[in-house]
Amino acid sequence: MGRVKLVVRVKLLPTPEQAATLEATLRTCNEAANWLSERAFAKGRTSRAALQVLAYAELKAKGLSAQPALHVLRKVADAYTTLRANLKAGNLGRPHSKQHARATGKPVAFRPDAAQPYDDRCLSWQLQQRTVSIWTTGGRMKDLAFTGQAEHLAVLAAHRKGESDLLRRDGAWYLIATCEVPETETNTTPDGFVGVDLGIVNIATTSEGTRYSGRRLNRRRQADRKLRTKLQKKGSKSAKRRAKKHAGREARRARDINHKISKHIVAEAQRTGRGIALEDLSGIRERARLRKSQRATLHSWSFHQLGAFIAYKAKRAGVPVVHIDPAYTSQECSQCHHIDKKNRPSQAVFACRACGFVEHADLNSSHNIAARGWMMWVRGAESQAPALTLTA
Repeated sequence: MGRVKLVVRVKLLPTPEQAATLEATLRTCNEAANWLSERAFAKGRTSRAALQVLAYAELKAKGLSAQPALHVLRKVADAYTTLRANLKAGNLGRPHSKQHARATGKPVAFRPDAAQPYDDRCLSWQLQQRTVSIWTTGGRMKDLAFTGQAEHLAVLAAHRKGESDLLRRDGAWYLIATCEVPETETNTTPDGFVGVDLGIVNIATTSEGTRYSGRRLNRRRQADRKLRTKLQKKGSKSAKRRAKKHAGREARRARDINHKISKHIVAEAQRTGRGIALEDLSGIRERARLRKSQRATLHSWSFHQLGAFIAYKAKRAGVPVVHIDPAYTSQECSQCHHIDKKNRPSQAVFACRACGFVEHADLNSSHNIAARGWMMWVRGAESQAPALTLTA
């Protein structure tokens, strides 16, 4: 039986003196990471092995002990690996575009409070006492208190494995711990598939007829964008702090909504003994052709996050997931399978030009996705749910 990677976030409760030491530690690690990133970029050597040969001794000379120095090396190498993956997926524009040039024309940079990974050699947990002992540039810090939700701490106690990340967000300190939770045995004989159409007006529509409206979320996003524009025009330090604070709230709001939607969809599939079919939407931001007024909505739409949440929750529940080709799912009639652009007279309405079938457009798409998911499954395709690292 496989295992699903999750992360559990616990909040640290440092004293003022401990917080100052943690801040100095993050600043030192990220200054070292920026220095190494500039060297890696200049020399074109970004693999872990190459960076270790290039700069390991110098990182130790900057005040990092052996394990933290290795983690800085790996953090920089992983950042360039992620950059290459995003370029390949088209998430940073086409080659020779301004966005692509900005992404590739300078070294990867790390914020002063960017997360720093720790392993068991430089971080130990005392779960019953709810304290940790952690390496810092000022020496080993013991009895650093933490707190968290009871169910998350139970997962942490039973399944923690691997690295943990130290980070500061909005003035608060956190440890993000990796856990490996056993999967439920996958249902290899699903009774059909629940098709899930992801969208902007409706965040998700299932082939069971459930629609999760995005109207409220989109209105809040529009209000947030107006506020950010206003604050950016003002340009003061307090305006920038306020804009950053609101950006974090928007991301957390969307994340919470996606968690709730994915939980309901997976629970429905598990209850009825079916699998889940999703569209493969990789690279949609690059492929989509939208009016200027629609672009901000698409680029703030967290469809990938929702799909990822569905996939990892399904894996934990033993629900098979397949990703299907999204081509023409919105133009195909789910009854007679006639495909025509004119089948979509409006955003919300599907009206087949061949057989006259009329249905809500997103619901029709979800039926097509469900049918394609079933066909993929019976042809012998295995579950496509990826191994993910996400917040529990």
